[in-house]
Amino acid sequence: MNDSKPGLRTVDVTRYVTPLREGGSLPAIAEADDGFLYVLKFRGAGQGVKALIAELVGGEIARALGMKVPEIVFANLDPAFGRTEPDEEIQDLLKASIGLNLGLHYLSGAITFDPVVSTLPSKLASQIVWLDSLLMNVDRTARNTNMLMWHKELWLIDHGASLYFHHAWQNLHEQGRRQFSQLKDHVLLPFATELDTVDREFGCLLTVERIRAIVSLIPDNWLMDESSSESAVEKRQVYTRFLETRLAFSETFVKDAQHAREALI
Repeated sequence: MNDSKPGLRTVDVTRYVTPLREGGSLPAIAEADDGFLYVLKFRGAGQGVKALIAELVGGEIARALGMKVPEIVFANLDPAFGRTEPDEEIQDLLKASIGLNLGLHYLSGAITFDPVVSTLPSKLASQIVWLDSLLMNVDRTARNTNMLMWHKELWLIDHGASLYFHHAWQNLHEQGRRQFSQLKDHVLLPFATELDTVDREFGCLLTVERIRAIVSLIPDNWLMDESSSESAVEKRQVYTRFLETRLAFSETFVKDAQHAREALI
């Protein structure tokens, strides 16, 4: 059975190139059967498939809102990959990740965005702050911006720390409405001066139908685990309701962001 969904390509991993040791989850650069290189995020890593779900949903929402995100693909990993890898840690990771993983097109030659070196337009900074407020993305800080400059354009990567409500799976309606206190550490918050305008524009773009279409991309077997009895359909509904609630209360998180920005400057 093919677990992939219409809308994203599925590739087969043909070569493990090198690990990326910047993070604890050991993503890697890998080559696929289409001849392209991808940054591969593994289902067997520390946060498991929930990080892949957040990466998928967060990245595709950013793309739907007009921001630049590397192409996201489903990446099949064959059992043979874990047999020849000499590094035991990587070997264990590969063995635990057999099946469907997630890949982002590798932007060769890209450099990490540095706010000291590069200045973003206030509109773009506001768009990214709005996006991360919606997703409750805790990982866009000065220490780790998770943004790249490639061909003189800004690209967003690594949304795996978003949607952290799904690690607890409790009080979901309240979590959808809650204040996002970590926003005060957002690297672009000082430059986000057009949040009201962005809120109006993105509220029109990010329709309920678009949210549901993005959530529908999550493979069934990423949603099923022994910790709960809900079906894949029911869990997709939870993600959809969470995002719809965040969107309905966007005026609240915009005000929170504006207050946090005023406190900084």
